Amino acid sequence: MDTTVADPLLGALVDGRYRVRSRVAKGGMATVYTALDERLERTVALKIIHPAQSRDPLFVDRFTDEAKTIARLTHPNVVAVYDQGTHHGLPYLIMEYVRGHTLRELLAERRRLQPQEALAIMEQMLAAIAAAHRAGLVHRDVKPENVLVAESPGDAHNLIDGVVKVADFGLARAVEASADETGSHLMATVAYVAPELVTDGHADPRTDVYSAGIVLFEMLTGRVPYEADRPVEVAWQHVDRDVPFPSRYVPGLPSAVDDLVARATRRDPGGRPTDAGAMLAEVQAVREDIGTATGARNRQVAPPTVMVPRVESVPQTHAQSYPQTQTYQASRRPSWARLPATAPPQPVARRHGAAVPRRDEGGGGGLQGLLAQINANPRTRLAVIAGMLTFGLLVAIGGYWFGVGRYTDAPDLRAKTKEQAAHQANVAGFKVKWTEPKFDAQVPKDEVLSQDPAAGGRILSGGTITLTLSLGPEVYKVPDIAGKEWDLAQVDLQAMKITGNKTDKFDDAVPAGYVVDTDPKIGTQVQPGQAITVFVSKGPNPVKVPLVVGKTLEQAKSDLGKVKIAVGKVEEVESDKPKGQVVSQSIADGNSVADGMSMDLQISKGPAQIPMPEVRGMPLDQAKALLESQGLVVDVQGFGTVRQQNPPPQTPVTPGQHVSLFAFF
Repeated sequence: MDTTVADPLLGALVDGRYRVRSRVAKGGMATVYTALDERLERTVALKIIHPAQSRDPLFVDRFTDEAKTIARLTHPNVVAVYDQGTHHGLPYLIMEYVRGHTLRELLAERRRLQPQEALAIMEQMLAAIAAAHRAGLVHRDVKPENVLVAESPGDAHNLIDGVVKVADFGLARAVEASADETGSHLMATVAYVAPELVTDGHADPRTDVYSAGIVLFEMLTGRVPYEADRPVEVAWQHVDRDVPFPSRYVPGLPSAVDDLVARATRRDPGGRPTDAGAMLAEVQAVREDIGTATGARNRQVAPPTVMVPRVESVPQTHAQSYPQTQTYQASRRPSWARLPATAPPQPVARRHGAAVPRRDEGGGGGLQGLLAQINANPRTRLAVIAGMLTFGLLVAIGGYWFGVGRYTDAPDLRAKTKEQAAHQANVAGFKVKWTEPKFDAQVPKDEVLSQDPAAGGRILSGGTITLTLSLGPEVYKVPDIAGKEWDLAQVDLQAMKITGNKTDKFDDAVPAGYVVDTDPKIGTQVQPGQAITVFVSKGPNPVKVPLVVGKTLEQAKSDLGKVKIAVGKVEEVESDKPKGQVVSQSIADGNSVADGMSMDLQISKGPAQIPMPEVRGMPLDQAKALLESQGLVVDVQGFGTVRQQNPPPQTPVTPGQHVSLFAFF
């Protein structure tokens, strides 16, 4: 039966000083608690490493060295380390407690941030990481979970003025250094891992710059650039693909932000800023440019000064002599805008037949004026028609070429081996690009599973066909989870697409809550989704095995039945013990066992029998010595030569049995 127990560390006093109050978070390498420093009466954060990470005897030394390095980092944006030690063999750190939220929690709540907010957080992140780079320390695990955003005193939603702190400097390197000696894989978060860490495990300040660029991408878009079913597929996408522009997912983002993310996440480390300090300078410049552009858009601009033509008012007495459409009614102007009355303008003599076009007739300009000019001249009209036909023909030819003519059909390369597919593509004039292989239950291993474009699809002549090879049916090995806490074991099984069914059992050697064994065994290949049985320790069994050696079989069954242990196989063996007496038991006394277990017993068949030797006619002393050498007890009557013996010769006797000799001359 599965039962949930309270965290044993809650309420504990660590190192005689830190009283654990509550659990804040639990990750893959450590658990974080809040604790009260009873000596200084302040709240601190206690980070304690999981038991599975501390089995390496060299791990504690490495962890201590890393803690000393981190403690020397003094920066307002770095989570301060106050103390370090071990509790029940598990290394721990005492760190500054930051009241607020992780960047991961903020993104879960708000999904994505505005560019000014994201750049403000990024500035403080890079300031902390730059301090570490100057000290010769590489973070190696920059991600939203390791970025803490303290609440702003005035407004909790004001991220621009909030204080940002970065945690877990060097922790990933300490754990990975321990794992490297046992041949384990790189410790990293695949959503933010730099390509060079995937390919050769190399890390330098530019590795942190890449991860920071991915964090900036996620703050701007609300998502990471790459997603896949398996972590290894995500990791290799960082190697094979360029990170897309954030504006691809959030239209309207400034181009300067796109360029900043692109520079920080170049696959070649040489194309990135040299360290966090260099990237910080670029972030500050982009933030200033965006702020200036935003201020210019929002600032009200005064209307420009223009030349206004003078308008003379027309006396009312003369207004009646002009057509209504040309009459200027001065009385309609406001009193502050009326001009002094003047004489009416004198009419200008015009040539016969000429007319001054009205502005609303469009005779002097615009599209209507242009059409009128074209229609007025037949040659111009023919030239325009010829030009339009020529332009249309060019557009049609160009459209055919760009839309159809330069394309051909892609060959069918499916179900072919890698060599066959490459040869057929090269013969047809195409290039081949290979992507990460995928599992498939139908297509045999090392044959082409899919292609892009599909068979018969449109492709440029001489273009590239992307091929994916099959890995065959998907299988996984049962991971080595023995000795791990059940919660962590579940994470390992889920990563391998294996379902673990928990079964509790007593075990004297493994603490309660930790994995004892699996069925099938560790390393066995299983299909995705297959369920395995995981035996989890319930601690030592209170049932102890009694000692039944030296007792009869009936007495042994009675004693074992009292502790609910059944008698299994019963075997008779030769022994010098009395017949029917228990001479050995399969489980030693004092061991703890589970209810309902069975135990095998061996019982004595009694001493082995031998034929009674013939000693009649032998001197008494010689006969007695012979019989005693056979393990018999000799009773003597008389002296001289043996005349009678009991039992008679060849009678079966057992060692220790009494025999009688009668002697006389």
